[in-house]
Amino acid sequence: MTKLSYSNVGTLLDRTTRLLKAHFQRAFKEAEIDLTPEQWVLLDHLQASGASSQTDLANGTFKDAPTVSRIIDKLAKKGFAARTRFPNDRRRYQVALTKKGEETHAVLYPRVQALREQTWEGLTEDDYAEFTRLLEGIRDNFPE
Repeated sequence: MTKLSYSNVGTLLDRTTRLLKAHFQRAFKEAEIDLTPEQWVLLDHLQASGASSQTDLANGTFKDAPTVSRIIDKLAKKGFAARTRFPNDRRRYQVALTKKGEETHAVLYPRVQALREQTWEGLTEDDYAEFTRLLEGIRDNFPE
């Protein structure tokens, strides 16, 4: 494969990611919910896993600690999540969804699922399996 081809693949992945994020952002705006796709990732993770430490959120969402801290600050400011100290370790915080966060998740989840399904329209199960295999191969070229 030529260097140009490698470059085109990277550009295509980047543009596709940006396009997907734009569609998610539009869906949130149409629902009149002030949330970004990055904030949704943490909101969804908290809904699935319950109260979590910031470290667990960073590990579970594959984001670095400063990014998670910034997103939590925004979620808390908007009333979607709250930080409290761990009962047995006053030095650490846990983050949990508020009632507003839970309600917001319930409103947005069907929209997110519809977008995820739209992502794969016109593609087969075999296409999905091959795409996943290829992405995992690329990921494995860059061990953590």
